[in-house]
Amino acid sequence: MNMNNQQQQNLTGTSQMPANISHGGHELFDAHEAISGLVGGMEQYMIYEQYVQDPQLKTMMNQHKTFLTQVYNTLVETLKTGNEPTVKTQTYNMASGNDVLYGMTPSQPKKPAQSVNEINDQCVSSFMMGCLKSSASAFTMAALESTNPVLRRVFADSVPNMIEMAYEVFLYQNKHQYYQVPQLKQEDMQNYINGFAPVQGTIPH
Repeated sequence: MNMNNQQQQNLTGTSQMPANISHGGHELFDAHEAISGLVGGMEQYMIYEQYVQDPQLKTMMNQHKTFLTQVYNTLVETLKTGNEPTVKTQTYNMASGNDVLYGMTPSQPKKPAQSVNEINDQCVSSFMMGCLKSSASAFTMAALESTNPVLRRVFADSVPNMIEMAYEVFLYQNKHQYYQVPQLKQEDMQNYINGFAPVQGTIPH
């Protein structure tokens, strides 16, 4: 009986395991999927850069590429070592303001490009948005599955940066009417906004 307990401790006791193998199976599957998705996004940024015409979009794209490269390096190092990375998770700060244009303006219906000559800034910004939204979801799932506390934190702390970059792309698209934001009627909006009431009294601790 003691022998079995000892063997079981050797198999499951994470305190005896080196940090670089303190990863669960689901964690590794989701981490690989999230990091592979990030790689795909970085490669798409590189491919589509040649089609960018607006200097503002090109600057944003280059800032994203630099930041995402560091995210990638931090994730890879953490995955390999299981320890605190050399460069901790940074904070992405977007350059633009956060004014949103609400309402719909009539525009031409969108259809898929039929040649590379039709790839424009609207297409490129949409590719960027897709990559960032995908990474935000994949990073969240990987963080929820991670047993290694450092890898979990790196994934979790990176999600707000993906959201911030995606919001920056949205603001660019919105400014150029690539991404229009309809609103509800005033009465309907107020009904939704006032759809919840705060809890009264002292919340128990």
